[in-house]
Amino acid sequence: MTRVAAIDCGTNSIRLLIADVDPATGVLEDLVRRMEVVRLGQGVDRTGELHPEALARTLEATARYAEEIRELGAERVRFVATSATRDARNRQEFVDGVRAILGVEPEVVAGDEEARLSFAGATSMLGADGGPYVVVDLGGGSTEVVLGEAEPSAAHSMDVGCVRMTERHLHDDPPAPAQVQAARADVRAALDAAVAVVPVRQAATLVGLAGSVTTVTAHALGLDRYDRDRINGAELAVDEVLAACESLLAMTREQRSALGFMHPGRVDVIGAGALVWSEVVRRVRDEVAAGGGTLDSVVTSEHDILDGIALSAAGRL
Repeated sequence: MTRVAAIDCGTNSIRLLIADVDPATGVLEDLVRRMEVVRLGQGVDRTGELHPEALARTLEATARYAEEIRELGAERVRFVATSATRDARNRQEFVDGVRAILGVEPEVVAGDEEARLSFAGATSMLGADGGPYVVVDLGGGSTEVVLGEAEPSAAHSMDVGCVRMTERHLHDDPPAPAQVQAARADVRAALDAAVAVVPVRQAATLVGLAGSVTTVTAHALGLDRYDRDRINGAELAVDEVLAACESLLAMTREQRSALGFMHPGRVDVIGAGALVWSEVVRRVRDEVAAGGGTLDSVVTSEHDILDGIALSAAGRL
């Protein structure tokens, strides 16, 4: 077994996976799976720079992760940073800070690599019978759309995500209709570009990843607390997903805070996340229909880019 540590540093959260990887099968055996909301992307869409407070929060979390990695003796470590860091002029400050704490070079990956890792992580736990898959990783600053079966065949990264859309459009509580309309127009334009590159109408299965999607799924399932086992692999009718999205978008911050499954760090951005997911689900459903097929349901996976990073650290990708 190879013990690896994977860190995924996104726009909203930083996550850690320490796992043993079977060299023969590539199966991951989790030892630690951790997430902290640090909002690294605070203000990046507006200023083009990482905020000093966001940097401090993220580096503090990295230091806590480094201690766990040392304690458990991971042989290989890979740190991947995505949308917010890609967009920031002062990302070198962040890179230098992570290197000093962790002793490895953090990788600020392009959207294509982010998509490849997300697809690998999601499909590592899915059977080959469900393909072709469209895998959608809905993050804080970007959303990756990937088509493939055993391997990705087409991918596109959109600059829309729950933090970016919140900061750009959804300022009221709950958001005003004009704000919602503007956000939808933004997402639809991004999807126009995505489907020009990724032929999503070929999809047999739509798979959603990351915190916005898993939170929408928890709401659709009517959970009173976050239950990873019930959320992972959940297959919901398209109409159920869309209804859960609209419900979250219409709630006030206080109402969202009262939901037992809601992570405190996701309360103020889940409305935008739900909006983005609803637009993606509708568009993929309609594209599949235009191609003569039917998409009646959506699958949620708790396995995502973090698993892909771990597999790559073990040399499995």
